[in-house]
Amino acid sequence: MAEAHSEARRIGEAIRQARVLQRRSQKDVAAALGYHQSKVSRLEGGRGTEDIRVLRAVAQELRIPPEQLGLAVVRDAITADPEAEEMHRRTFLAASIAALATSAAAAAHDDLVQALLPGLGPANTGVPLDTAVLRERVGAARRLFYTCDYVELERALPGLIADLRLASSGVVDSDVLSALLATTYQTSTSLLLKQHDQGNAWLAVGRAMAEAERSGDPVVLASSVRVQAHVLAREKHTTQAVTLVRHTADQLTGSYDRRSPKYLAAVGLLRLRGVTAASGGGDRAATEEFLAEAKEVARYVSLDRPDAWANFSPTNVALHELSALVAFGDSGLALQAARPLMRRHIPVPERRAALWVEAARAYSQQGRLSDGYQAVRIAETCAAQDVRRPAVRDLVADMAARDRRRTLPELHRFSRQLGAPA
Repeated sequence: MAEAHSEARRIGEAIRQARVLQRRSQKDVAAALGYHQSKVSRLEGGRGTEDIRVLRAVAQELRIPPEQLGLAVVRDAITADPEAEEMHRRTFLAASIAALATSAAAAAHDDLVQALLPGLGPANTGVPLDTAVLRERVGAARRLFYTCDYVELERALPGLIADLRLASSGVVDSDVLSALLATTYQTSTSLLLKQHDQGNAWLAVGRAMAEAERSGDPVVLASSVRVQAHVLAREKHTTQAVTLVRHTADQLTGSYDRRSPKYLAAVGLLRLRGVTAASGGGDRAATEEFLAEAKEVARYVSLDRPDAWANFSPTNVALHELSALVAFGDSGLALQAARPLMRRHIPVPERRAALWVEAARAYSQQGRLSDGYQAVRIAETCAAQDVRRPAVRDLVADMAARDRRRTLPELHRFSRQLGAPA
């Protein structure tokens, strides 16, 4: 424990020295990162230094070498570690096969980006453009997202977008088709954010907002605002994201007992996006406000299954409360909140995986690397592709980097399997 405190103080001092040398104030650095000044103050005081996401952001902003803050460094060359060299030798053939798969994935990604661009876009699939059939395909795409089949989803989206664009160019069901197209662009945005492709996520969310406005459907518009707030928060524009969510949600608040489940789910999810944005920006008051409002909505609706148009329920609210506690560095409270959820049936794989990934972050904040590793492996059983997204790879790599005495060889092996060696 004393060693952990000493390391935290060393990291805090490294941050302080870098900031002072650049003649920057705590408030200036915090503003650049989208945080409150108190977060930078806590870091420099050796508190909250286990929050890997924050440390990475600080290291980038202050141009501190990651290893100085105990973070993993992904090297281009093969490490000189004998065990790693042996692993590389034994997995050369597997890596070659994986490279073929990566090429196919890159092609699918290019097709999706092409589909988002203005102009003709990709060729349509030749499937009949009946509105009912298109609605079914949009629902299938949503299911692929909630079950974390991101590879198949990326293959399906370009053709679906092309068919919807072609159908919406007619005069029949134009409002309905705009709503379906907006939902498809929303799904594209969410997928791109999972892949940490914020640049193309901006492109997708712009298309989603335009189609939502054409549809005139407040539910579709609220959902598009939600993904727009997600992109803003991911880019550290947390204040703007919170303002956007609050302004939109306030217009949809009230009469919950007379609203449809779809309407309530859209409002509830919008409030939860406010939770994520506010907690990411260190705003506890706004976080608690959004959570209270989401809990109120959850009294009237519970959509919690992979085939639902949107997943919102008391369980989803509890998961976001857990995520907020982790974002604030309240790891003990986060694990307390996680335990009853671990015993609860959560039918949506993406939500089950999120529970265990957040638990892993909390364990990591406490220095409980073995428990963190086990939590990530459980998340993998829930949704294997979700664990291979960049944010989780970084988490695993950083846990491995902090295991300097290599007491957890299985953690280091898993980090290499994910392509994120410490």
